[in-house]
Amino acid sequence: MPNPFPGMNPYLEHPEIWPGIHLLLISELTKCLSPQLRPKYRVAVEVRLYETAGEKSLLVGIPDLTVKRSQATTKQPMSNVAVAPSPTQPKIVEVPVPETIKQGYLEVREVATGEVVTVIEILSPINKRSGEGRDKYETKRYKIFGSSTHLVEIDLLRKGQPMPVYHSNGQTHYRILVSRGERRPQADLYDFNLPDTIPSFPLPLKSGDEEPVVDLQVLLNNVYEQASYDLAIDYTQEPVPPLLAEEPVWINTLLTEQQLR
Repeated sequence: MPNPFPGMNPYLEHPEIWPGIHLLLISELTKCLSPQLRPKYRVAVEVRLYETAGEKSLLVGIPDLTVKRSQATTKQPMSNVAVAPSPTQPKIVEVPVPETIKQGYLEVREVATGEVVTVIEILSPINKRSGEGRDKYETKRYKIFGSSTHLVEIDLLRKGQPMPVYHSNGQTHYRILVSRGERRPQADLYDFNLPDTIPSFPLPLKSGDEEPVVDLQVLLNNVYEQASYDLAIDYTQEPVPPLLAEEPVWINTLLTEQQLR
C-alpha cells in the first residue's frame, strides 16, 4: 500500500517507528546518489554515538514494555499468629539507565583527495531537544559552517526545537536546509507543512560539477512501501506526537476518503 499522505506521513514520526525510517532513508539516499556521483565522488555512511541517561533519554515517550505474570491464588489456612502491621509503602521511582544511541549520517567525499565535500544530516529527536545530543550536533554544525564543506540538513519531525537559522519567516512543520560553503552566511531553506509535498533540492558539490536533484518525497514513499509500514500503522488512531489546531480535521478527511478510517 502506498503512503496515503501527499507529503510527510505524521505517523512515521512515532518514536517507535522513526528510528527505522531514519536508517532506511539514509539507505535510500545512498542508493539514489551513489550511481549519479561516481566515479568522482563516493557516498560514505558514518555513525555518531550519543550517551544519554535519565529523563532526557531517547526512549522517553515510548510506552513501557511490561511483563505481567498471572499467579493462581490458593486459600491459606487460618492462623492465630498475630500479623505485624506493614511498614510504610515504598514509592515507585526511576533510576538513570545509561543508553548508547547510534545516529547515522552521510558524507559525500571526493575519491581522489578523500575530502568531505558535503554532509547530509537527517535530524532525530535527540537533536531537537535540549541535552547532550543537541549540544554535540550543534557543535558539529557550527564547525561545518566555519569550513568550506556543504551541509544538507533534513528535518522531518514536528516535535522539538528547530535548528537555528536567521531571517526565517515563521515556523513550519518541516524544513530542509541547503548551506553551500561558498555562499555562507546565506543558505537555502525549503520549509513546508503537513499537507505539502516534500520539496526536491539540489545536492551541492564542487564548483562546475553537475548537481543531482534529490526527490526526497519519492525516497520516503519507497521506504514506506518497501518496509510495509501500512501494516505497522493503525490509521484509526491519532498520530504521535499529537496534531494541532485544524490538522486533525484535515487528516480525518484524507484518511476517510482512502477508507483508512
